[in-house]
Amino acid sequence: MTGTRKRSTAVAIATLVVGSLCAGAPQVRAADAGLDLDTATIPELQARMADGSLTSSGLTTAYLRRIKAIDPTVHAVLRTDPTALRQAAASDARHRRGDVRGPLDGIPVLVKDNVNTRGMPTTAGSLALAGRPPDRDAALVSRLRDAGAVILGKTNLSEWANFRAAKPTSGWSAVGGQTNNPYVLDRNPCGSSSGSGAALAASLAQVAIGTETDGSIVCPAGMNGVVGHKPSLGLVGQDGVVPISAEQDTAGPMARNVTDTALTLAVIGGGDTAHLPDGRTPPGSLRGKRIGLWRLPSLGPEVDAVMTRTAEKLRSAGAEVVEVTPPYQERLAELEFPALLSEFHRDIDAYLATREGPRNLAELVEFNRAHPEERTCFAGQELFERALAAPPTTDPAYRAMRAELKDLSRRSIDETMAAHRLDAIASPTNPPAWTTDCGRGDNDVIPSSTPAAVAGYPSLSVPAGRVNELPVGVLLMAGDRQDGSLLTLGAAVERRLHAWRAPRYLPSVTS
Repeated sequence: MTGTRKRSTAVAIATLVVGSLCAGAPQVRAADAGLDLDTATIPELQARMADGSLTSSGLTTAYLRRIKAIDPTVHAVLRTDPTALRQAAASDARHRRGDVRGPLDGIPVLVKDNVNTRGMPTTAGSLALAGRPPDRDAALVSRLRDAGAVILGKTNLSEWANFRAAKPTSGWSAVGGQTNNPYVLDRNPCGSSSGSGAALAASLAQVAIGTETDGSIVCPAGMNGVVGHKPSLGLVGQDGVVPISAEQDTAGPMARNVTDTALTLAVIGGGDTAHLPDGRTPPGSLRGKRIGLWRLPSLGPEVDAVMTRTAEKLRSAGAEVVEVTPPYQERLAELEFPALLSEFHRDIDAYLATREGPRNLAELVEFNRAHPEERTCFAGQELFERALAAPPTTDPAYRAMRAELKDLSRRSIDETMAAHRLDAIASPTNPPAWTTDCGRGDNDVIPSSTPAAVAGYPSLSVPAGRVNELPVGVLLMAGDRQDGSLLTLGAAVERRLHAWRAPRYLPSVTS
């Protein structure tokens, strides 16, 4: 925007109006049509902050008002931070002084509610942790604050990151109730970063933080039509994050585009985050890139058709797409869950010892038995009970299991990429969202996330298309610490597929 239109967006945002799409969906529009929250990127927002046509206070106010207008339909945001506007005002002062801390300075961020935030509850969706907030921020939240980001609030999640019941319902927690998929409201947002994915689809924040053990960033990203990056294990510090397994857990960035995702990773990543796409240069070419397509026909013919169209578009852009089937998947499926049970018992006991409430897993099981509010959607806590009975992580059989998992998962990706000389492996991220049903539970056997999740390698979901209004993502994965090259490739894939569409908040669709 040129200097002739310099003015505080706070004035423009003050005239936000609630409109409707043709399907009756709620939407918030800026009166001057100069700020489209659905499509604006962080570099564009920072350019406007630099020329004075936008303030962080105005941007934060826009998102807070959008949450107020739209979130009652989606139920993605548990709470907003009462200090958000004060944080934004501090960013505005830095911008006026020319003392900007980086691309996230003044950018509103939502944080999944299993990531510690001082002064705000961090519950993992459970009433057991709904008392006193944690005393300190998680390490990644400290990094966000140091970078000047505005912590806008906390998002709902699948309670205990979907590691409580044998047949859970993704997006439900006793604290937040059920999060809905913004595309079709009776469909599921996938777990466990369900609130983060749904909030981004509804444009309730610029970026969000999710967490993943296996699929919990990339599946909500795919099913809600946004971008989600599961970083290489260890790139983002896990201090202050409610755990399942230190061997697989990682927090990661989610956004509506790859550029914003990469810029957020550069802030929260504790390792080498050089060479990430930053929006200052156009995405690179796909010409000459070799991509292995892992079709996964078990996800259905409609998803397979989306992958066929994806492959055609990538080939037309000059990429070479070859079909592959990574080995060892059945063995990984056999070993992963028993290992996670042992690791969860160890790691959740260590986390609970730092919080007010149940001090270990055994006390948490008793808390759930004593509180019927924890059983209003599904009653089970079979995974908790099985974790209590699982062998300790000092057990030789467990150690052998985890060693085999690490070896086979890495070989499944490394051998496939080497044999076909690939830059990345691509697969469908998700099936079309299933109908949310507490009685039935999830329908989420989605194997594509497992190799990278167990190996600790990076994966990235980018919107690929839709099946009857419901988004489907393409999941890209690569070798250890190849986050930068994977995100660069993902930006090129995103540009070629051009698949993102705003949700219409339909009540239902015919399957």
